[in-house]
Amino acid sequence: MATTYIFGHKNPDTDSVCTSIALSYLKNALGDKTVPKVLGNINPETKFVLNYFNIPVPSYLNDVKVRIKNIKYDKKAYINELASIDSAFKLMQKQNITAIPLVNAKKTLTGYVTLKEIAKYLINGNKENISTTFQNIVETLDARVIMQFDEEIVGNIMIAGMKSKAFYETINLTSDDILIVGDRHRILDYAIDRKVKLIILPFNSTMESKLLKKAKKNHINIIATSYGSYQIANKILLSNYIKNININSSPITFNTEDYFSDFKQMTHKINHTNYPVINNRQECLGLIRLTGPNAYEKQKVILVDHNNFNQSVEGIEEAEILEIIDHHNLGAIGTSMPINFRCRPVGCTATMVYDMYMESKVAIPKDMAGLLLSAILSDTLILSSPTTTDADKEAASKLASIAKLDIKKYGIEMLEAASSIKNIPAEDVIRLDFKTFSIDNKMVGIGQVTTMDILFIKEHLDEYLEELNKMASNEFYMVALFITDIIRKGSYVIYNDRAGNIIRDSFGLKEIKQGTFLPKVVSRKKQILPNIMNTLDGNNI
Repeated sequence: MATTYIFGHKNPDTDSVCTSIALSYLKNALGDKTVPKVLGNINPETKFVLNYFNIPVPSYLNDVKVRIKNIKYDKKAYINELASIDSAFKLMQKQNITAIPLVNAKKTLTGYVTLKEIAKYLINGNKENISTTFQNIVETLDARVIMQFDEEIVGNIMIAGMKSKAFYETINLTSDDILIVGDRHRILDYAIDRKVKLIILPFNSTMESKLLKKAKKNHINIIATSYGSYQIANKILLSNYIKNININSSPITFNTEDYFSDFKQMTHKINHTNYPVINNRQECLGLIRLTGPNAYEKQKVILVDHNNFNQSVEGIEEAEILEIIDHHNLGAIGTSMPINFRCRPVGCTATMVYDMYMESKVAIPKDMAGLLLSAILSDTLILSSPTTTDADKEAASKLASIAKLDIKKYGIEMLEAASSIKNIPAEDVIRLDFKTFSIDNKMVGIGQVTTMDILFIKEHLDEYLEELNKMASNEFYMVALFITDIIRKGSYVIYNDRAGNIIRDSFGLKEIKQGTFLPKVVSRKKQILPNIMNTLDGNNI
């Protein structure tokens, strides 16, 4: 069963992280195989919650783009460099490939040989010399072992085709010779005396016991095969090491972690057909073909607390979205197949996941109840936000009972523990809970932070404004940070220089200045974003 990743949006907050963890627990309890993930560093509030309930931080997910490891390439389409040419050719035929990677005993890639190079070798190569193993020769000639003394055979091929007397008078055999000879007593006796490297008997010829005894004494390797002398002379060339051919010792390779999109882009430039696949240990795992089927299984994902491409993980368009659970406005994510899409106007995604536990009749453990409760209290500002619904309040009450927590006491403890920003750079504060939106073809960035440290921000206002203006000049039409004060039940707003009129018009103000307090404005989803959208959509700013 393939693993499904469950994750929230970029710049993860308590709802997206805790709800992903609780949803993963539910899915696994129902028999699925899921893992919660995060798309960035968690904020102090979420860190406090996870520590409180002794839950580890989910691992980071960089992207869900299709990688080479996801492709159904020709796995195990490689061969040991000491294998025979014959073995390599047979494997290439079996795998229907025109090239094959070579590896050593540790499976490390050592070279790459094509069918074209094999053909060149058989036509133009040295047809008189053999350098291979005894076993390669036996397998290539389908031979029967009569006597073996050496593991490796290196020598010159010779056929005893002339008359016996002429042969031993004119041919000076040495221990570097491989002799193909039939049932010819005198030549065999001469060859044994000269201690040739190997004797090959065609047509499964036999040797007299006297000669065998002498050959054993002189450590002569002997095999017999059903092939005739001419066939042996031609076929034995195929027993040579495949590495003896003119190989490419540094072929273009692709790592299992490389993106498939990069593979397609590069191969169109290089215009090769076959490429070895390696892992991070430089081990060869097979061959990927430009013209192969290259089918792949997409990474299965479930999205929590978002349904926008620009808020999701990189490569989301290459993944298979199984389900979306969200409480925001509909974004631009589309799917090729129908999916489970659960979207309700509630204050927190965790409220919907609580309902899913109830529907599935799965008991909620104390720690999962604590996570879901924390998410609801965070998103609804301890049930005081205008986004809070009766469903949120009911879920919070039930979850608090399971987790044995007092809602108000724990909520304030959670917000206070996480609200200090004194040791956090301005850039990081802005991006703690930062979301981007495309409004009337304009990119808008809205950050929100709940803190008791509003005086600290005012003291360092220049740093924040510098960062907001830098962000606006680089990627956004407007950027604003809303600093929410749950005691005063409102938000202070700071913004890039040219966004002043937008903020003024969005909230019906007569005048605007940095740090203006907006009473009762605490919800980005229900108050901040809709007002800014109306201003940008309704004006040609």
